[in-house]
Amino acid sequence: MKKRMLGVNGLETSEVGFGCMGLNYHRGPAKDRGEMISVVHSAIDAGITMYDTAEVYGPYTNEELVGEALTGHRHKVQIATKGGHKIASTTNELDSRPESIIRSVEGSLKRLKTDYIDLYYIHRVDPKVPIEDVALTMQKLKKEGKILHWGLSEASATTIRRAHSVEPLTAVESEYSMWWRELERDIFPVLDELGIGLVAYSPLGRGFLTGKLDKNASFTENDNRGELPRFTKEAMEANQVVVQYLNKLAEKKNVTTAQIALAWILAQKPSIVPIPGTTNVSRISENVAASDIVFTEQELMTINDEISKIQIVGDRYPESEKKKTGN
Repeated sequence: MKKRMLGVNGLETSEVGFGCMGLNYHRGPAKDRGEMISVVHSAIDAGITMYDTAEVYGPYTNEELVGEALTGHRHKVQIATKGGHKIASTTNELDSRPESIIRSVEGSLKRLKTDYIDLYYIHRVDPKVPIEDVALTMQKLKKEGKILHWGLSEASATTIRRAHSVEPLTAVESEYSMWWRELERDIFPVLDELGIGLVAYSPLGRGFLTGKLDKNASFTENDNRGELPRFTKEAMEANQVVVQYLNKLAEKKNVTTAQIALAWILAQKPSIVPIPGTTNVSRISENVAASDIVFTEQELMTINDEISKIQIVGDRYPESEKKKTGN
């Protein structure tokens, strides 16, 4: 597995990471724990070093699973997790007060069975707490050695600048894929200017860009896609045009549509790391092999031009969730 740097702050990781959320959260009924640990071990064997989780996944159970899976392998991997919530039985309120973040970090360290976190994100920006205060908390945690790097998830360009001016950010985590390119307009220029890496979650469009989903797909309990506007039957039928275009590209390269979608992200900038998730061992080698796909400059220009012409149907989040992003 090839390596790349996430920005300029010294975090080197595998070109393709692993999004751990779906191992037991928001992707259908939880599968056998032992099997999911084996999936993580297969990812380690394949050379994947970045493992992304969060305290709200479960809540807490995803970190526990990841911590167990990475036991004995800690020296070979980087762990990324996220906090900044007040977790209750029915709701998870944003809470980035210093005492809340410190409490979250301590909890994550225990669940992940480690004494440091390689990359700690504020999961969503809390409008009630100045981001400068959050940055100072991160600075304190870095000095204590409890986190090595920090980042923001789904933050605006203004917030990224303000945070970075107090304590340099290593990475921003945001959704980015062939069917969600909004970052290119406002966020990419700031990341380039400040030397911040991008960790791209949902790089396969929550599975849609693999070509395995159509309008007849059904989403069961513990699968949040059934609540997302982009996954209504009407939207999935209309958005098949994206998959059809990916299929054409995949046929030319003799690869899969998922590999094209990942390779496209890797080709955009050398400081982007996509973190596809899977519960299937066979998909790991498929995802890893995407880093070997090469586009010529002309091919990339043509692809970018063609997908920019495609009108995507449906928002990525319902209105209630959209209010929590982009602060």
